[in-house]
Amino acid sequence: MKVRRRLSCVGLVALLALSGCGNDTGPEEAGPEEDVTNGQPEVVATDEAAEEVEPLEVDISVAAALRSDRRLMVEGETNLPEGARLLIVVERELSGVRWQSRTEVQGSRFEAGPFGPGSGLPDGGYTITVNLPEASVQPSAIRQRIGDQGEHLAGPLVRSSRHGLGQVASYSRRYLIGTEPRRTTDEVEVLGVE
Repeated sequence: MKVRRRLSCVGLVALLALSGCGNDTGPEEAGPEEDVTNGQPEVVATDEAAEEVEPLEVDISVAAALRSDRRLMVEGETNLPEGARLLIVVERELSGVRWQSRTEVQGSRFEAGPFGPGSGLPDGGYTITVNLPEASVQPSAIRQRIGDQGEHLAGPLVRSSRHGLGQVASYSRRYLIGTEPRRTTDEVEVLGVE
Protein backbone atom coordinates (compact mmCIF):
# COMPACT_ATOMS: atom_id res chain seq x y z
CA MET A 1 0.00 0.00 0.00
CA LYS A 2 2.83 2.38 0.90
CA VAL A 3 4.54 1.53 -2.36
CA ARG A 4 1.43 2.43 -4.38
CA ARG A 5 1.09 5.81 -2.66
CA ARG A 6 4.74 6.57 -3.34
CA LEU A 7 4.38 5.58 -6.98
CA SER A 8 1.26 7.67 -7.41
CA CYS A 9 2.98 10.66 -5.74
CA VAL A 10 6.05 10.19 -7.90
CA GLY A 11 3.83 9.85 -10.99
CA LEU A 12 1.95 13.05 -10.08
CA VAL A 13 5.21 14.98 -9.57
CA ALA A 14 6.55 13.69 -12.89
CA LEU A 15 3.31 14.66 -14.66
CA LEU A 16 3.44 18.19 -13.23
CA ALA A 17 7.10 18.55 -14.22
CA LEU A 18 6.37 17.44 -17.79
CA SER A 19 3.39 19.76 -18.15
CA GLY A 20 5.65 22.70 -17.28
CA CYS A 21 8.00 21.87 -20.17
CA GLY A 22 5.67 23.04 -22.97
CA ASN A 23 6.24 25.89 -25.43
CA ASP A 24 4.65 28.49 -23.14
CA THR A 25 6.73 31.60 -22.63
CA GLY A 26 7.36 32.89 -19.17
CA PRO A 27 6.54 36.44 -18.12
CA GLU A 28 10.05 37.59 -18.95
CA GLU A 29 9.80 36.15 -22.45
CA ALA A 30 6.27 37.35 -23.22
CA GLY A 31 5.90 39.66 -26.16
CA PRO A 32 5.21 39.71 -29.88
CA GLU A 33 6.94 37.14 -32.03
CA GLU A 34 9.67 38.48 -34.30
CA ASP A 35 10.31 37.23 -37.81
CA VAL A 36 13.99 36.54 -38.21
CA THR A 37 15.70 36.66 -41.59
CA ASN A 38 19.39 35.73 -41.79
CA GLY A 39 19.66 36.03 -38.01
CA GLN A 40 18.44 39.69 -38.04
CA PRO A 41 15.02 40.87 -36.82
CA GLU A 42 12.83 42.30 -39.57
CA VAL A 43 12.26 46.06 -39.24
CA VAL A 44 8.84 47.32 -40.26
CA ALA A 45 8.53 51.04 -41.08
CA THR A 46 5.39 52.84 -39.90
CA ASP A 47 3.71 55.90 -41.36
CA GLU A 48 4.11 57.72 -38.02
CA ALA A 49 7.91 57.46 -38.15
CA ALA A 50 7.96 58.73 -41.72
CA GLU A 51 5.60 61.66 -40.98
CA GLU A 52 7.43 64.47 -39.21
CA VAL A 53 5.38 67.16 -37.46
CA GLU A 54 6.51 70.75 -37.80
CA PRO A 55 7.15 72.43 -34.41
CA LEU A 56 4.45 74.85 -33.22
CA GLU A 57 6.05 78.14 -32.12
CA VAL A 58 3.55 79.11 -29.39
CA ASP A 59 2.27 82.68 -29.50
CA ILE A 60 -0.17 84.11 -26.92
CA SER A 61 -1.29 87.70 -26.36
CA VAL A 62 -3.65 88.89 -23.62
CA ALA A 63 -5.82 91.95 -22.96
CA ALA A 64 -7.78 92.67 -19.80
CA ALA A 65 -10.73 94.97 -19.18
CA LEU A 66 -12.15 96.13 -15.86
CA ARG A 67 -15.94 95.94 -15.84
CA SER A 68 -18.16 98.52 -14.13
CA ASP A 69 -18.45 96.16 -11.12
CA ARG A 70 -14.60 96.22 -10.87
CA ARG A 71 -14.27 92.58 -11.93
CA LEU A 72 -11.73 91.64 -14.60
CA MET A 73 -12.47 90.14 -18.02
CA VAL A 74 -9.59 88.50 -19.89
CA GLU A 75 -9.42 87.88 -23.62
CA GLY A 76 -6.59 86.97 -25.93
CA GLU A 77 -5.32 85.58 -29.20
CA THR A 78 -3.15 82.55 -29.86
CA ASN A 79 -1.92 80.29 -32.63
CA LEU A 80 -2.72 77.19 -30.57
CA PRO A 81 -5.06 74.74 -32.33
CA GLU A 82 -8.84 75.17 -32.27
CA GLY A 83 -10.26 73.48 -29.15
CA ALA A 84 -7.03 73.61 -27.11
CA ARG A 85 -7.88 73.75 -23.40
CA LEU A 86 -6.45 76.69 -21.47
CA LEU A 87 -6.31 77.64 -17.78
CA ILE A 88 -6.46 81.38 -17.04
CA VAL A 89 -5.21 82.52 -13.61
CA VAL A 90 -5.50 86.03 -12.13
CA GLU A 91 -3.42 86.63 -8.99
CA ARG A 92 -3.39 89.66 -6.73
CA GLU A 93 0.29 90.45 -6.02
CA LEU A 94 -0.21 91.92 -2.56
CA SER A 95 -2.18 89.03 -1.03
CA GLY A 96 -1.50 86.12 -3.40
CA VAL A 97 -5.25 85.49 -3.76
CA ARG A 98 -5.98 83.72 -7.04
CA TRP A 99 -8.98 83.26 -9.31
CA GLN A 100 -8.92 80.78 -12.18
CA SER A 101 -11.09 79.71 -15.08
CA ARG A 102 -10.86 77.08 -17.80
CA THR A 103 -11.58 77.97 -21.41
CA GLU A 104 -10.91 76.75 -24.96
CA VAL A 105 -9.44 78.32 -28.08
CA GLN A 106 -12.23 79.29 -30.51
CA GLY A 107 -11.21 80.84 -33.84
CA SER A 108 -7.69 81.68 -32.59
CA ARG A 109 -9.23 83.57 -29.64
CA PHE A 110 -10.12 82.84 -26.02
CA GLU A 111 -11.89 84.67 -23.21
CA ALA A 112 -12.58 84.11 -19.53
CA GLY A 113 -14.04 85.91 -16.56
CA PRO A 114 -15.21 87.77 -14.72
CA PHE A 115 -12.43 87.42 -12.15
CA GLY A 116 -12.49 88.80 -8.63
CA PRO A 117 -14.84 88.94 -5.65
CA GLY A 118 -18.41 90.20 -5.94
CA SER A 119 -17.34 93.43 -4.24
CA GLY A 120 -14.80 94.08 -7.01
CA LEU A 121 -11.02 94.08 -7.22
CA PRO A 122 -9.13 96.56 -5.03
CA ASP A 123 -6.47 98.79 -6.57
CA GLY A 124 -3.08 97.19 -6.96
CA GLY A 125 -0.95 94.92 -9.12
CA TYR A 126 -2.28 91.71 -10.66
CA THR A 127 -0.64 89.00 -12.74
CA ILE A 128 -2.65 87.29 -15.49
CA THR A 129 -1.29 83.92 -16.59
CA VAL A 130 -2.50 81.83 -19.54
CA ASN A 131 -1.49 78.16 -19.28
CA LEU A 132 -1.68 75.41 -21.88
CA PRO A 133 -1.80 72.35 -19.57
CA GLU A 134 -0.20 68.97 -20.29
CA ALA A 135 -1.13 67.13 -23.49
CA SER A 136 -2.69 64.33 -21.41
CA VAL A 137 -5.68 66.61 -20.57
CA GLN A 138 -6.11 67.86 -24.15
CA PRO A 139 -8.51 66.38 -26.74
CA SER A 140 -7.01 63.79 -29.10
CA ALA A 141 -6.97 66.23 -32.07
CA ILE A 142 -4.84 68.64 -30.01
CA ARG A 143 -2.50 65.84 -28.90
CA GLN A 144 -1.94 64.91 -32.54
CA ARG A 145 -0.75 68.46 -33.27
CA ILE A 146 1.28 69.18 -30.12
CA GLY A 147 2.44 65.60 -29.42
CA ASP A 148 1.52 63.19 -26.63
CA GLN A 149 4.13 64.84 -24.39
CA GLY A 150 3.89 68.32 -25.94
CA GLU A 151 7.11 67.56 -27.83
CA HIS A 152 5.98 69.56 -30.89
CA LEU A 153 5.65 72.80 -28.89
CA ALA A 154 8.45 75.35 -29.36
CA GLY A 155 9.41 78.89 -28.43
CA PRO A 156 10.14 80.98 -25.34
CA LEU A 157 6.71 80.30 -23.76
CA VAL A 158 7.35 76.53 -23.66
CA ARG A 159 8.82 74.76 -20.62
CA SER A 160 8.81 71.33 -18.99
CA SER A 161 5.83 70.48 -16.83
CA ARG A 162 6.39 70.60 -13.07
CA HIS A 163 4.94 67.09 -12.83
CA GLY A 164 7.18 65.56 -15.48
CA LEU A 165 4.30 65.08 -17.93
CA GLY A 166 6.00 66.64 -20.95
CA GLN A 167 6.07 70.20 -22.22
CA VAL A 168 3.52 72.93 -21.50
CA ALA A 169 3.18 76.59 -22.49
CA SER A 170 2.66 79.57 -20.19
CA TYR A 171 2.32 83.32 -20.75
CA SER A 172 2.17 85.93 -17.94
CA ARG A 173 1.55 89.65 -17.94
CA ARG A 174 1.31 92.16 -15.08
CA TYR A 175 -1.61 94.58 -14.87
CA LEU A 176 -2.23 97.54 -12.59
CA ILE A 177 -5.66 98.53 -11.36
CA GLY A 178 -5.82 102.07 -9.97
CA THR A 179 -2.59 103.53 -8.66
CA GLU A 180 0.51 101.55 -7.70
CA PRO A 181 0.86 101.29 -3.92
CA ARG A 182 4.28 102.52 -2.78
CA ARG A 183 6.40 100.12 -0.79
CA THR A 184 9.10 102.37 0.63
CA THR A 185 9.48 103.88 4.09
CA ASP A 186 9.76 107.33 2.48
CA GLU A 187 6.03 107.30 1.74
CA VAL A 188 5.08 107.88 5.37
CA GLU A 189 4.24 111.49 6.00
CA VAL A 190 4.06 112.62 9.62
CA LEU A 191 1.25 115.07 10.32
CA GLY A 192 1.90 117.45 13.19
CA VAL A 193 -0.57 119.34 15.37
CA GLU A 194 -0.72 123.07 14.60
